Amino acid sequence: MKPKVIVYRKVPEQVINFLNEKFEVSYYKNLDTEKYSDFLQELHTAHGLLGSSLKIDKDFLEQAPNLKIVSNISVGYDNLDLAELKKREILATNTPGVLVDSTADTIFGLLLATARRMPELDYFVKSGKWDGRKDEDLFGVDVHHKVLGIIGMGSIGNAIAKRAHLGFDMSILYHNRSRNEQAENEYHAQYCNLDELLSKSDFICLMTPHTPETDKMIGEREFDLMKESAIFINGSRGKNVDEEALIKALQNQLILGAGLDVYETEPISKDNPLLDLKNVVTLPHIGSATTETREKMAILAAENLAKGLEGETPPNLII
Repeated sequence: MKPKVIVYRKVPEQVINFLNEKFEVSYYKNLDTEKYSDFLQELHTAHGLLGSSLKIDKDFLEQAPNLKIVSNISVGYDNLDLAELKKREILATNTPGVLVDSTADTIFGLLLATARRMPELDYFVKSGKWDGRKDEDLFGVDVHHKVLGIIGMGSIGNAIAKRAHLGFDMSILYHNRSRNEQAENEYHAQYCNLDELLSKSDFICLMTPHTPETDKMIGEREFDLMKESAIFINGSRGKNVDEEALIKALQNQLILGAGLDVYETEPISKDNPLLDLKNVVTLPHIGSATTETREKMAILAAENLAKGLEGETPPNLII
């Protein structure tokens, strides 16, 4: 009898075909309210899960006594209770690597769009307000030759540094748990403490995972350290920032602007003050969201799951 696998998000057809050759597959493109009860019923006999974002904790795992592996279609895994998974000897995997360039493109594009006020000025033109003038109230700020501070110099941070230094001749400061020799050698990145980075950078890009140590690591004190001309970019996790402090910093012009792909609560509430601020560019958490990259991520997640259920060590094992 084949092991049972549940796929709980939309994936390319080739992923389902690959899994069907090896396993009994239940496929839920969307876990809406009507289907969630069916999903929970099937969970009792499932050996593997493939998807993303679903909170998998003790209460959830109590309903999955046969589970052997959870395969996340993402690089992040803050939806997983790793301690509980380890206690139950359930494998967990993610999909790093394949999304690095797409995510770095998005985050650097967000930086550019914020600096040059592209969404705001796009709306200005489309709403018929442009009369041909190019007055100072339409100006943005330069990106080239400026100082970019990167908090979290992992693979994506490294790719952002590459784009910034080689493409825009930016100086790179970075703060990380460990030194990044590639960034230092190839992009002349300078390692520094967090306070120095915050006070010296023209652009500050947050790219850390969300952990107890990084929870609300950027708050009122950190925004006070930034230049009034600084632009803050968050491409990590919304909970790494004290959102109330960010809103106050933007409203009181303690910083020039912010570009955000993530939020403390997602989807962002319609009455969130961030949505009323002209000096904020907002994206719907789409860092890796290209057709090609999402396909690669789903294929890698399926390969991780298959190896785990076949008794091999998955290539992207978290625990």
